[in-house]
Amino acid sequence: MKTLTITGVPEHFNFPWTTLIPTQPLTDLSIQLKWVEESRGSGKMLEALDEGETDVAIVLTESFFKKYESDPSIKILGLFVQSPLNWGIHISPKSTVSDLSLILEPKFLISRKGSGSELMARVLADREKWNSEKLEFEIVNNLPGALDRMQNHGNEMFLWEKFTTKPHVDSGEMIRIGEVASPWPCFVVIAKEDTIRSHQEALIRLMDLVYQTNSHISEDPKTPQLIAENYELPLEDVLKWISETKWNLNSEISRVEMQDALAKMKHFGILKDLPILENTCAAGFVKFV
Repeated sequence: MKTLTITGVPEHFNFPWTTLIPTQPLTDLSIQLKWVEESRGSGKMLEALDEGETDVAIVLTESFFKKYESDPSIKILGLFVQSPLNWGIHISPKSTVSDLSLILEPKFLISRKGSGSELMARVLADREKWNSEKLEFEIVNNLPGALDRMQNHGNEMFLWEKFTTKPHVDSGEMIRIGEVASPWPCFVVIAKEDTIRSHQEALIRLMDLVYQTNSHISEDPKTPQLIAENYELPLEDVLKWISETKWNLNSEISRVEMQDALAKMKHFGILKDLPILENTCAAGFVKFV
């Protein structure tokens, strides 16, 4: 029995994976699925792929394309979530500012270089017309690292998914002073070419099963309560989040939407050049429409 390790953030978006993987649906192919949670985000998951610590990762779309520029051996297996990610813009309760318009020298806490928290800071800087060359970044690894840093400092901003941080906003540990949505679908499933070649049949079936699971839980009225219980979120927050979220249900990806997303990533300075879209995806996994 071979093991395929799948890594994602320990957040409500990955409820379909934590529902599917315990059923071990690939044992007839002698494949055991292992779920690993990585709180430090997409940048760390990309490092885990490089180091052979995981086989498959569910990462932010912008982080994948940024990494692809330097490492075209990683490929998209499929789109996981079609809707954008809504990032909260957070500051310490000790901050001397209370509005984005008052920030003159933008400083950010980020999980790591190349992470969504860094790349979306660049999207925010473009929106707010801040000088992108003067942005300052401090690595704090994850949400607990940001909360710890905020106990001692004031004006650094921290961008993270707003429902994940909401309990800490409600408790007063951090203050949300705004939001910024990613102008593209938020999560893709990725793997290295070596893994894809070695496990192509299993990975194609796995993606089909993920789409089926997405469809089932999207329609199941029990889903909101289960997510609220599993991730310790208020039910009303979960219901609002579900109303904003669209999991992907098949292997199709809109060519126009993805090309538009790539053009925006280049505009924001996330990408230097536009990749050939087909080259970023594993052959036989994705259908552009």
